[in-house]
Amino acid sequence: MTARRVLLIVSGGIAAYKSLELVRLLSKAGVGVTCVLTEGGARFVTALSLQALSGERVHTDLWSLTEESEMGHIELSRSADLVVVAPASADILARMAAGLASDLATTLLLATDTKVLVAPAMNVRMWTHPATVGNLAVLAARGVVAVGPDEGAMACNEYGPGRLAEPPAILAAILAQLDALPGGRARTGPARRGEAAAERAPAQGDPDGHGLAGRRALVTAGPTHEAIDPVRYFANRSSGRQGYAIASALAALGARVTLVSGPTSLPDPPGVAVRRVESAREMLAACEAALPADVAVCAAAVGDWRVADVATHKMKKTAGAAPPTLALVANPDILATLARPGEARPRLVVGFAAETQDLERSALAKRVRKGCDWIVANDVGAHTGTMGGESNAVLLVTAQGTESWERMPKREVARRLALRIAAALAAALPRR
Repeated sequence: MTARRVLLIVSGGIAAYKSLELVRLLSKAGVGVTCVLTEGGARFVTALSLQALSGERVHTDLWSLTEESEMGHIELSRSADLVVVAPASADILARMAAGLASDLATTLLLATDTKVLVAPAMNVRMWTHPATVGNLAVLAARGVVAVGPDEGAMACNEYGPGRLAEPPAILAAILAQLDALPGGRARTGPARRGEAAAERAPAQGDPDGHGLAGRRALVTAGPTHEAIDPVRYFANRSSGRQGYAIASALAALGARVTLVSGPTSLPDPPGVAVRRVESAREMLAACEAALPADVAVCAAAVGDWRVADVATHKMKKTAGAAPPTLALVANPDILATLARPGEARPRLVVGFAAETQDLERSALAKRVRKGCDWIVANDVGAHTGTMGGESNAVLLVTAQGTESWERMPKREVARRLALRIAAALAAALPRR
C-alpha cells in the first residue's frame, strides 16, 4: 500500500522550531512529508534541517516550480493526502481567508482541493483580534480544520491562548484526519483528470499510523449509587457528560471503546459498547472484565463510601425517635486498582480529580497517590457549573508538569484529550 503523505507548510514565527519535531514524529509514524518553507519560516528554521528530517527536497520558491512545463506548483498542491500549516501565523491565515496567492505557500493553498489542517500560533492579542477571529470563521466554513492553539507563556513575555499546540497533539490531529478520509483521501473540489476510479482502501489495525485504530479503550462515567435501603441511596451530582464525550471522541479516532457507566439519562454513544452499573463495586467488576485495554480513562465520580449494612427493608421514620446511625466503609479504589503495576495495567491510565479548592496541589498529589499517568483536574465548586453542566475548564497533570485548558464545551475537552491519548500511544508509551 502507498504510504500516506502530508504537505507541511511552515510559516513564520518563533514556534516554527517545533515543526522539526513534528516532521520527526510524522516520519516515525510512517507518514511521508514534503515541506514548504515560507520566507518568514526560513528566519527561524532552515530548509536543510527540514530536508534532513523528512528525507525530501524542501520547496521555497514559487517561480522555480512555475517554470516547469507540468506546472509543478499545481502538482505539488495535489500530491498529498492532507495539507498541514504548522505553525499557521496570523498573516498566512489572513491570506488564506482572503484567497491571496502571493507566494508558494498561499498559491499551493489556493490551488489545492485536498483537506487542510492548520495549527495557529501567534501573540495572544493577535489571536483574540476580531480580524483573526473572523478569518478563522471563514476558513472553518470552508472546511479547514484547526488544532490548538494552547494557552501558556509566550516568547513575547505574555500569557494566554496563542501557543502552538505541542507536536504530539498536532500529530494526533493529523493521524485522525488521515484516518477519517474516505479511501484515504478527501477532496474539496473535482477529481483530477485521469485519477483512478478505485480508491485506496484504508489500512486496518495499524495503531501507530492511524489515530487509535486497533486500540482498546476503557472509560468510566457518571455517578455511582450506593444503596442505604431498597429505596434510598448515596449519590453525587455528576451527569456523566464528560465521560460520555470522551468515549465518543476515542471511538471517533478508531478505538474500540467500552464505556462503564453509572446511572445517567444519557443515550449510548454510537459505536461504543456500554456497560451500565449502579455501585462502585459493580463498576470495578465491569472495568476488570473489560481488560485488557491500551488506555483507561476514569472520568466517573465514584462514591468514596458505602453503607456497611444495607437495610433489607425501607427504613421507617418513627415519631420521636432519633435518626438512624449509618456506619460507612470505603468503596474500592477503581483508579488505583487499574493503575496498579502488572500485566493487566493499561499502557496509559488517566484519572479525574473533582475538587472545590487547591485544585493543582490536590491533583498533583492524587496522581502520585493513585499511581496513574495523567490526572485531569476540574473545579466543581457550585460557582463553576461544571458538575452537571455543558462546559469544563481543566488542568492536565502529567509527570512532565501541568497544563491549563480554558473553559470550553465538554465535547471539546474530550476531543483534545483523545488526541493527546492517541499521540501518547503512537509514541509507544512504555509500560510502567
